[in-house]
Amino acid sequence: MSKLYPLLFEPVLKHYLWGGRNLEKLGRELPIDTIVSESWEIAGHEDGMTVVKNGIYAGKNLNQLINLMGVELVGYNNQWALDRGKFPFLVKLLDANRRLSVQVHPDDVYAQEHEGNELGKAEMWVVLWAEPSAEIIYGFTEELRSDTFKHAINSGSVENYLHHIPIKAGDHICVPPGTLHAILEGVLIAEIQQNSNTTYRVYDWNRVDQNGKPRRLHINKALDVINFQQINTKLSEPELISRTDNVIHEQLCQNDYFTTERIILKTGEKYSGRCDGSSVEIWGTVSGKATIAGEMLTEVQFCLLPAGLGEFSIDAKSNCVLLRTFTASI
Repeated sequence: MSKLYPLLFEPVLKHYLWGGRNLEKLGRELPIDTIVSESWEIAGHEDGMTVVKNGIYAGKNLNQLINLMGVELVGYNNQWALDRGKFPFLVKLLDANRRLSVQVHPDDVYAQEHEGNELGKAEMWVVLWAEPSAEIIYGFTEELRSDTFKHAINSGSVENYLHHIPIKAGDHICVPPGTLHAILEGVLIAEIQQNSNTTYRVYDWNRVDQNGKPRRLHINKALDVINFQQINTKLSEPELISRTDNVIHEQLCQNDYFTTERIILKTGEKYSGRCDGSSVEIWGTVSGKATIAGEMLTEVQFCLLPAGLGEFSIDAKSNCVLLRTFTASI
């Protein structure tokens, strides 16, 4: 049996044109004179591989851990991940200093047919910070046919059909595959998703990259996977699991790939959990500080609890908000 303990990772930074330096608001130290768009916090993808920074596995990346630990790491609910050699989740922070493209992600079936061994991409967002005017785009203002939307793309009239939703810190958004979406400027977001980096851009606000060229669009693939029935959607409310004077436990998103919950603890409060072998768990602090199985998590930091870890406790060192992600049997 492997030695099991909470695993912390060195983030992998990404530098796309829409990024900024707003991660410094979270106390992050960033490279000098560069913009950062994404910080991949826990990732086992060929486009970004995080490395353990604590304990006996320090220096090993997530794929090496899968090979070493197998089901003890990912859990029997994620046997498919072992079969495909992929870690099930990817956790990142996004600095939308400028607006992201209007885009869509495929599901597993389409991704496997068109993108090799890539997964589809279900994702969810938790808003960490937002300007007063912050918005996202989520779906459409009216039901469209695929050919109508293709004409809008070609004629430059896409913006006439995009549904805008105001957002603020603390909001969460579940984004299933097929959802046309965009994160607009002035937002910091924690994103939890399938382990995929497949994005189909349909509109990029007519901007160009550092070489003066527009970024590539993926119109035909996007039209294949867009859900045109997502009309005037509203933000979903958290589902209460339990509540006491000092602990609030809510479910934010649940799908075939992951469940994300939010646990709110007052200073000095304890939360007891158990990794029972069914699934790896990703825990992160949205605000405040807490120790998880003895490892300190400062504000907006994530750790991985191996599926076989067993019982653990969380101790709130201040008022804190935590996220828990795992694969449930549903």
